[in-house]
Amino acid sequence: MNKPSAIVIGAGIVGLATARALAIRGYQVTIFERNERAVGASIRNFGMVWPIGQPTGPLFDRAMLSRRIWKEICMEAGIWHDEVGSLHLAYHHDELQVLEEYVTINQAYRDCALLSPADALKKSEGINPDGLKGALWSGNEMIVEARVAIGKIAEHLAEKYGVKFYWNTAISHVEKSIVKSGNNSWQADEIFVCSGAEFETLYPELFRSFGITKCKLQMLRFAAQPENWRIGPALCGSLSLIHYPGFQAAPSLPELRKRYEGDYAEYLKWGIHVMAAQNHNGEITIGDSHEYGLVHDPFDRDFINEMILKYLKTFTALKDTRVIQTWNGIYPKMTGGQTEVVWQAEPNVTIINGLGGNGMTLSFGLCEQVIASKFD
Repeated sequence: MNKPSAIVIGAGIVGLATARALAIRGYQVTIFERNERAVGASIRNFGMVWPIGQPTGPLFDRAMLSRRIWKEICMEAGIWHDEVGSLHLAYHHDELQVLEEYVTINQAYRDCALLSPADALKKSEGINPDGLKGALWSGNEMIVEARVAIGKIAEHLAEKYGVKFYWNTAISHVEKSIVKSGNNSWQADEIFVCSGAEFETLYPELFRSFGITKCKLQMLRFAAQPENWRIGPALCGSLSLIHYPGFQAAPSLPELRKRYEGDYAEYLKWGIHVMAAQNHNGEITIGDSHEYGLVHDPFDRDFINEMILKYLKTFTALKDTRVIQTWNGIYPKMTGGQTEVVWQAEPNVTIINGLGGNGMTLSFGLCEQVIASKFD
């Protein structure tokens, strides 16, 4: 008996997550990627698997499902991962109040706690102690090195499940159960479009109808810290409190936002909130900013990087702050508040897209749920 077959377009995190969910259900999966490797938003990020950013309920549950799948794959494929958790740091009483409220609301559902300054400093030597009021500890966050991990996941899927990859193969046409690249064509029982570029070019009218914008973010990387020094948990300034929906349950958050609209107006204008995460080599990734629109300036704005670095100094005390890389990434984001697009474009063709910067955190969980609901 022949296996059911599926084609996945895009070898970024959404495509790989979809391929995995299909492969474990017995599908023969073929992935088409227009580049020689994944080079988009899936590798241009912190490498954070970040449940704390999601509100309690279905999205948090999805993030934790993703985390479990990430852990499983990392263990099987020998991918470096660091279950370090995270610290959100407070230097003002209104920031500390938001953290207190968050813990009160969520401690029954999550591994989280409010820490004193002394206890926070025990968790990380990378914290700026001056004026520290306290910190939110969360034990759920995990770090991978995205630019290595994405490629290794592809190798793992090929080795364990026989997933076939066509690199440097842009799909130019989809019709029913057939995909085409120039004069070449392939057929499968099911087709999944998991690349934003292909979604936009294969189904342009549908793409425009969904109210999708694109977000450009800027990031930097510091040199490896001396003598294998580690910061421990991912470190977050409290501007992150107004960025992530996971904190919206805190009653005093609107007042904090109001203060920030005065004190940090320029930061909010460019969507800047600042976090730091350390990779296996000891390098520290710093970011980021958020600019929205369908077309972006391909060049980085130096003043945004300078603002990020300036704010970073308010809550960190790192050993080596030499910048060795800067870059930007672009990802699709829904404008109506939706957390993703899952759409039957035509019989046997499903689009999965628009995770809005939560790809590392949510893709494995979302695609597992989508494929389970479709075929289980």
